[in-house]
Amino acid sequence: RELSDLVASGMTIGKALHTLSNRKDKKNVQLIISTLRNDIIQGTSLSKALEQFPTTFSSLYINLVRSGEASGNLPLALENVCIHYERVYEARGKVFSAMVYPSIVLIIGGLAVIGLMIFIVPKFAGTFAEMGATLPKPTLILMNFSNFIVNKGFILLTFLIVLILISNKWLKTDNGKRVWHKYQLKIPIMGKIIKTNNFAHFSRTLGTLLQNGVSILNALKIVQDTVNNVVISAEIKEARKKVTDGSNISQPLSKSKIFPRLLIDMLAVGEETGDMPGALGHITRRYDNELDRLVKTCTTILEPLLIVLVALIVGSIAVCLLLPILTLTDSLGI
Repeated sequence: RELSDLVASGMTIGKALHTLSNRKDKKNVQLIISTLRNDIIQGTSLSKALEQFPTTFSSLYINLVRSGEASGNLPLALENVCIHYERVYEARGKVFSAMVYPSIVLIIGGLAVIGLMIFIVPKFAGTFAEMGATLPKPTLILMNFSNFIVNKGFILLTFLIVLILISNKWLKTDNGKRVWHKYQLKIPIMGKIIKTNNFAHFSRTLGTLLQNGVSILNALKIVQDTVNNVVISAEIKEARKKVTDGSNISQPLSKSKIFPRLLIDMLAVGEETGDMPGALGHITRRYDNELDRLVKTCTTILEPLLIVLVALIVGSIAVCLLLPILTLTDSLGI
C-alpha cells in the first residue's frame, strides 16, 4: 500500500523503495526492501526482483506487477494488488470472526467444567463420605470421573497432547489435508461459509488477474495455488487441464460437484459476452454478500446454542451433586 501510494504520487519505483528502506522497520523487512531497491537501481525489473522472495510475494502479486510493467501502468497494477489483498483479508476476517465467539465460549465452558471437577466435586465427595450417604448412580459416575481427572489427569493431558501432535503431523500430509478439507465442506453452516469464502476468492483472484492482462492458464494456475481448500483446488486443476485442451472455463467446472450452478451460469454469460472480468466481478459481489449473511446467521444460531450447551453441562453437574442431599432429606422426612 505504501509503495503504491508513493509511486502513484509520481515517484520512480527506485526512489519509492529508497524512501521505504530508510524507515525503521523489522530487520527482515528492511533486508527485502533494500535488496529490491539495489536490484532496481541496477536495472532489474520489479517483478524479476520480487521473484527472489517467493515466500513473501505470491505468484499472484508478481504476475500483477509484471502485467503492470508490460502495459506501462505500474501504479494501477500496484493499486490493484492492494485492493485485491485488502478484500481477501477482509473476507478471511469475516470467517475468523464467525469462529471466534464459539471458540471463546467452548474454552471458557471447558475450563469451568474442569475447575468444578478438580476443586468443587472432590469437596462434595468428602462430605458425602463423612455423612455415609448412599450415592445415586449419576452422582457416583460424576465422582469417579472427578477422581480420575484429579489423580490421573496428567495421563489424560499427555494423551491429548500426543493425539494433537500426531493429528497435526497427519494433517500436513496430502492425504490428511484432503480428508480434513473434504470434511470441512460438510460441516453444517460452517462448511457453507468455507465454500462461499473460497468461491469469492476464486472469482476475485481470477477476475483481478484477467483484468490485468494475465493469460487464462496462468491465472487459473495462480488461483489453484492460492485457494485454501485442496478439494476445491483439485477441481480448479481439472478445469485448467480442460481449458488447455481448448475448452472454456464454465464447461469443465459444470462437471464439478463443488462449484454451484449459479457461479457456472454467470461465468458462461461472461464467456458469451466476452467480458469475463465483469462477470467475475458480479460473482465476487454476490458471494461476498452471501458470506456476510452466512456469518451473521452462524453467530446468531451458535451464540444461544453454545450458552445452552454449557448451561446444560454445568447444570447436570449441579444436579448430580444435589441428588444425594435430596435423597438424604427425603429419608429423614425433612
